[in-house]
Amino acid sequence: MIQKIMGGILILKNNLKKSRILKHKLTMKTIKSKMKTFKILTLIALFISFTSCDKDKDEPTLIQVESKKVENLPAPQTGGHGQPISGEFTKFSFATGNITTSDTEWDIAFRSTTIIVNGGSSAGLTDEPARNGTAAGYVASGTMASVKEVTTSKFKQDAADGFAIPAGSGNGWYNYTGNPDHLIIPIPGKILVFKTRNGTYAKIEILSWYKDAPATPDRKTNEGRFYTFNYVYQPNEGVTTF
Repeated sequence: MIQKIMGGILILKNNLKKSRILKHKLTMKTIKSKMKTFKILTLIALFISFTSCDKDKDEPTLIQVESKKVENLPAPQTGGHGQPISGEFTKFSFATGNITTSDTEWDIAFRSTTIIVNGGSSAGLTDEPARNGTAAGYVASGTMASVKEVTTSKFKQDAADGFAIPAGSGNGWYNYTGNPDHLIIPIPGKILVFKTRNGTYAKIEILSWYKDAPATPDRKTNEGRFYTFNYVYQPNEGVTTF
């Protein structure tokens, strides 16, 4: 009888020992499984991080679009009214937002009511600057808010038979009122769109042709050939939206 009891106790001890061993094996298996899962998740996180970094390197940071107003840009000329017209064009650079005297670093230029671009060829005017860039332009219908994208197929450059921005009353950006006022008035809803000498883009809205931009200009009291305009410059090469 005692032997049977002792045998039972021994069997119970062996079963307990086997149970502990099995439990230990299961615990180790669980730990290994969790470690394996952790390693996989770590590798995935590292892959996503490296991919994101590579993507950031591939996508350059865009420069902010510039919106500015130019006031009283002078555009003098001599002659006219039957006399030979001459006078230096006032050259403007969108990249700097200023007038420039450079022979090469200009995008558009003004003389009286004429606007030229630094692209194409000369029309043969006296004192007309040489073209050495790739600038072009066209006249869009709309507002500064509605003209959101460049239509590249509309671009024209200056040439011997005409300018990218057409000259003359009603042809481009202005109307001449004739008698009795003889005023130059910007046409509402006309936006001038330009490709710069470097291949970036800009748009302008001419507000006035008279000094200090009077709301109701008077030819007798307000001096003409002073441009006031709003412009938006897209400095990022290849980006055609404003």
